[in-house]
Amino acid sequence: MGMIDLTKNNDGIIANAKHFKQLGIKLPTFKMMIDPENNVPGEIQNQLKDVGLWDLNPLNLYRISWKNERQDKGGLYGMPNYIKIPGKLFGIKANILALSGRWFPTGAHKVGATFGCLAPRLVTGQFLPGKTKAVWPSTGNYCRGGAYVSSLLGCKSIAILPEEMSAERFEWLKQVAGEVIATPGCESNVKEIFDKCWELKKSGEDLQIFNQFDELGNPLWHYNVTGRAIDEIVSKEITGNGRLAGAIFSSGSAGTLGAGYYLKEKYPKMKIGAAEALQCPTLMYNGFGGHRIEGIGDKHIPWIHDAKEIDFNIAVDDEQTMRLLRLFNEGVGHEVLKANGFDQELIDLLDLIGISGLGNIIASVKFAKYNELNEDDYVVTVLTDSMQLYGSRVKELAKERGAYTTNDAYKDLELASSVAADHIKELNYYDRKAVHNLKYFTWIEQQEKDLNELNAQWFDHTNYWKGTFNEMGHIDEMINEFNELVDKQ
Repeated sequence: MGMIDLTKNNDGIIANAKHFKQLGIKLPTFKMMIDPENNVPGEIQNQLKDVGLWDLNPLNLYRISWKNERQDKGGLYGMPNYIKIPGKLFGIKANILALSGRWFPTGAHKVGATFGCLAPRLVTGQFLPGKTKAVWPSTGNYCRGGAYVSSLLGCKSIAILPEEMSAERFEWLKQVAGEVIATPGCESNVKEIFDKCWELKKSGEDLQIFNQFDELGNPLWHYNVTGRAIDEIVSKEITGNGRLAGAIFSSGSAGTLGAGYYLKEKYPKMKIGAAEALQCPTLMYNGFGGHRIEGIGDKHIPWIHDAKEIDFNIAVDDEQTMRLLRLFNEGVGHEVLKANGFDQELIDLLDLIGISGLGNIIASVKFAKYNELNEDDYVVTVLTDSMQLYGSRVKELAKERGAYTTNDAYKDLELASSVAADHIKELNYYDRKAVHNLKYFTWIEQQEKDLNELNAQWFDHTNYWKGTFNEMGHIDEMINEFNELVDKQ
């Protein structure tokens, strides 16, 4: 039995069905997100041909998938979106496959995680979109996804994120969220976000908080949707003697690690690496600090981080990500890459890699070097978003450091190939347990979680985690029942 509360409030279910009928909305199932081409109804696919990817149109609920065509308007479905990173760019022999979040509505995969958190409460009647505000605390993309999905469902929302996040995020949120709250600090200032949530809870306002760091719907979505999408590209790309050696994801909210748990069940010899910023090495050194890898919230271990499944902790220097950001996105950088034998097809895809994506790729390189991987080895990772959300950062770097020169580009290309296998730790049983135990100080002492549940995560591991992830089928049944009830209103 899983840990997501699926207790029904029948009055709430009926109220929600009437709300959805009035707005002409139905909910997609997880099955539709996994394989939209074969499961999204034909009439909806026909209507999507006239809908923009970011439009505030409920039909875009059916684009919460890794399989959207690479079109900003009218696209349907195909293979999962990904890019293959040539090992020679980083001085490794292994291959890196990176799933791309650029073609989700909002330009980031977090919109899927928010749906995974909200859908169970909608179909159980626990959350009333016509009445209750949805609060989305985040270090960036999650609150954007939550505000977007809320808008599609006719629901008021509050987005919370650190004040030092990119200008693009705030500008877009002002148009979509009912209210935007900027908390002090940068990506690693999560405690300030939690404090704001407590303040809102005590306000007496009718609201529910969907905290990405403790909502199990977050890894449940990634386990079932992201995990299968990666498995599909693995099946396509890895042939002959090839093997899946590792899956590397930034710790962040720990949601995408859910995809790793799925893959590990299918490929038991594969290893999972949890990446973080070296400037805030909570996993690696119980450390703290600010950093520039946007979208990774640190200084604590997320409640939904399954420490028992993690094989490596990997810390990435944020200066490496910022330098590669310029190499990959400045015209001079493209010229140097081309002069050094990298084809135009790859160069044209580099803008699919956002800042946290660069961090994931660097962590994957460190993993490959540490494990001495060869040409038959593959490492998979995820690009949460793309440069679509970071144009202002490139301009800021130019203002801060001056015009990007050919000499700079050659230095940064050398940096890419010289990424070292440092600040990486292979975990034993008690290393993993030490990470798990850190949850106590945030979640039991500060956030009033249940100590029995914390212990269940470790000592009743399979029932707790696998039981939760296996609830997808039950939730899909409830979504179908709910949609039938909408029709009857």
